[in-house]
Amino acid sequence: MTKFLSILAASLALAGCASLAPTYERPAAPVATQWPVPQATTADAKAADIGWREFFTDPKLQKLIEQALANNRDLRVAVLNVERAQAQYGVQQADRLPTVAAGAGQTATRSPGGTITRQYTATLGVSAWELDLFGRVKSLNDATLQQYLATDDARRSTQISLIAQLAGAYLTLAADQERHRLAEQTLRARQDGLRLTQRLQGAGVASTLDLRQAEIAAETAQTDLAALTSQVAQDRHALALLVGQPLGAGPWPAAGTDTPVTQATELSAGLPSDVLLARPDVLQAERTLQAANANIGAARAAFFPRISLTASAGTASNELDGLFRSGSGLWSFMPQVSLPIFDAGRNQANLKTAQVDRDIAVAQYEKAIQSAFRDVADALAQRATIGQQVESQQRLVAQTQDALRLAEARFRQGLDDRLATLDAQRTLYGAEQGLINARLAQQVNRVTLYKALGGGQGSGQGSRQSAS
Repeated sequence: MTKFLSILAASLALAGCASLAPTYERPAAPVATQWPVPQATTADAKAADIGWREFFTDPKLQKLIEQALANNRDLRVAVLNVERAQAQYGVQQADRLPTVAAGAGQTATRSPGGTITRQYTATLGVSAWELDLFGRVKSLNDATLQQYLATDDARRSTQISLIAQLAGAYLTLAADQERHRLAEQTLRARQDGLRLTQRLQGAGVASTLDLRQAEIAAETAQTDLAALTSQVAQDRHALALLVGQPLGAGPWPAAGTDTPVTQATELSAGLPSDVLLARPDVLQAERTLQAANANIGAARAAFFPRISLTASAGTASNELDGLFRSGSGLWSFMPQVSLPIFDAGRNQANLKTAQVDRDIAVAQYEKAIQSAFRDVADALAQRATIGQQVESQQRLVAQTQDALRLAEARFRQGLDDRLATLDAQRTLYGAEQGLINARLAQQVNRVTLYKALGGGQGSGQGSRQSAS
């Protein structure tokens, strides 16, 4: 037994001493070193350092995010994928150590003369354990580790996307509710105008054409209201799907798009390199690249001899009570060496496949960087002008309100026909819808930029999570 343990210890010392995987070097980022839109130099908080509780200030939205993180099925699948990858890593890691098994048995033999002999054995042994002199098992273990870490990065990316999607759905519902209220107000105003036109037409002041135009305007508003009623219901269904449970009379947004749901502080874009380190989708792509790099080491090791050990030690006796007596010990040691001589090019093809997989992973990593850069650049470009759009739209609404007031006054005085008033009403309705759209775009832009900069990973306490 002592000799068996000595052999096992020496084998463990030799295992895993080398690796044939190429030295990993992070590819250069194929993007500019600065954002296309100039940024202020003030040291504002970075998105990745702001927890979602700090960024989203609306209590109802916070409650919905909490429920979504607990119940959303896509996020649940992402978490289970991490657990599965962790288990697979445990299986692969176990291959680096020998599997030791104990066994006991009896062999009974009857000779032609009727004599029965028995042999009792008790052994402790290792079966076909690969001595990893060229790092094949280690490379496979490294690849599985990186795949596990990439899965965790995918889980964090799913969480960020979920929070951003939920906030976007919440804001869309608020905007459509605001449009619904606007349609109700517009319908009431056009119905009042229709009744006024009916009275004027009865008095001979308004023409039949004026009456038909007023009727068309009222019916148009009624159609818009019906469509928006359906849209609000669909928005609520979409929000419930993201949350992952029925909401009933749950925390629906009460205010319109003029009430911010996020913090007022502008997010700092920083340098592109900072963003790349903060985004888990980019980290996931790099982990995949590192796994592909490790698989090259395993493919290279297949060209070298593979040594496996089978060994056992124990006792044997013809009598059960003599199994552990002095002199009953036995042991066996069976090393095996397998050297590839002719495999019809299988190992060379496997190595080529691993190298191509690595090149594919490089391209995917570079694409992830480029996509991340574009996400941030687009959000910054919109942020640079969205405030001006909102202000311009607010002025347009004020101007069209004044134009409607003047048109109604001229109609009552008989200076203009009903068409001028209806045109002013339609212009105001469109301007007010445009203002809702501009405010929605402004709020969604804040959420999009927060997501693009890697925010939303933490639990809301401002701490960053990282894979390890």
